[in-house]
Amino acid sequence: MTTLLSRNRDYRLLWGGQVFSETGFSTSMIAFPLLVLAVTGSAAQSGLVLGAVAVAQLVAGLPAGALVDRWNRKRIMLVCEAVQALAAASLLAALWWGVASVLQLVAVAAVMGLCRALFEPAEEASLPRLVTVEQVPSAVAMNAARSNAGQLSGTALGGFLFALGRAIPFVFDVLTHVVAFFALLFVRLPVAVTERAPARHLGREILAGLRWVWHQPQVRVTALCAISLNLFFSAYYLVIIVLAATRGVPSGEIGVMAAMLGGGGILGALAAPYLHRRFSPYTLIIGVFWALTVLTPLAVFVRSGYLMGVLFAAMAFLPPAANTTISTYQLLLTPDGMRGRLGGVLGVAGGVAAAAGPALGGWLVDALPGTTAVLVCAGAITVVTLLATCHPVLRRFPRTLEPEPEFADRKGNPDG
Repeated sequence: MTTLLSRNRDYRLLWGGQVFSETGFSTSMIAFPLLVLAVTGSAAQSGLVLGAVAVAQLVAGLPAGALVDRWNRKRIMLVCEAVQALAAASLLAALWWGVASVLQLVAVAAVMGLCRALFEPAEEASLPRLVTVEQVPSAVAMNAARSNAGQLSGTALGGFLFALGRAIPFVFDVLTHVVAFFALLFVRLPVAVTERAPARHLGREILAGLRWVWHQPQVRVTALCAISLNLFFSAYYLVIIVLAATRGVPSGEIGVMAAMLGGGGILGALAAPYLHRRFSPYTLIIGVFWALTVLTPLAVFVRSGYLMGVLFAAMAFLPPAANTTISTYQLLLTPDGMRGRLGGVLGVAGGVAAAAGPALGGWLVDALPGTTAVLVCAGAITVVTLLATCHPVLRRFPRTLEPEPEFADRKGNPDG
């Protein structure tokens, strides 16, 4: 965390609380399928439970963004943490009494997905009011590092805790959300005037958010580029996992390989503030595309899970810097009363790509030999790269953006 950002008490509280919350969430996401398998022995029902999280986030994404622009954002985040703790506690009670069912697991997972759909745009929309203008890029990058670290640690911890006892991961999850709740209580978050505006028709507010995103060229084009890249890389990731397994790579090496992808993302997020200052937005954005274009075909020649992990880490290093540049621009460009809907729209778009990518990868694995499937994904990424490289909107992407008047009183104040 940069020096200025480390002196921002309120951001430290929010960031530290969410380290716990995201680790607990990832722990539960690993424990859910393990618990379903232990209770029912059905892999299909395990997928149903995890799918409930993704479906809830997607279905609630657009309405949640509009509600974030209506309601007090700190209150939304507090309620989300409290509800997640209560949901996990209800599962603990069911396990204690021996009455846990797949239906309850699906319900708990859906509640957690709904809370994530509300919390994420609320936190993102609050960021420019919590930190100074100069701190926004560092805050965006540190949030990305936190998410990667929480996912990595939670994934590793979930399996270990489940081995100690079926209920232990969910005890841990309850405790993490309680810690995050109390950290949030002490965060001083200024309330925008727009958050107190009279509520209008929810559907019209959602459409207004969609129209606003579509009519901002930089937002629209970068979103479409990110969706395309995420779609084909998610497919590529699944193809690589299957290819590694068919080549006889031990499961332990495959786990390390996947972890190194997250590790590369963490290192990239830590380097992102420096790269954001050092390079132009166009260079950073196009650099991500060309790095993936060059690196993805190399998997055809890699037989070691560890070497593939190094390749994954290299692929994951640059995206956080490009995301920092794009997210900073979007947050400073977007009026406060529209930021929740911006987060909701982009979250749903990214969620669709994340869901469709593995499905595409599975189809490619079934239809084509492994190396051919890799090259198809790499070829699709190359096409997207060429289109992005020549796109005039990306070539003119501004390096800086004058903040809106709402930021004037926050400029240069490290205490927010």
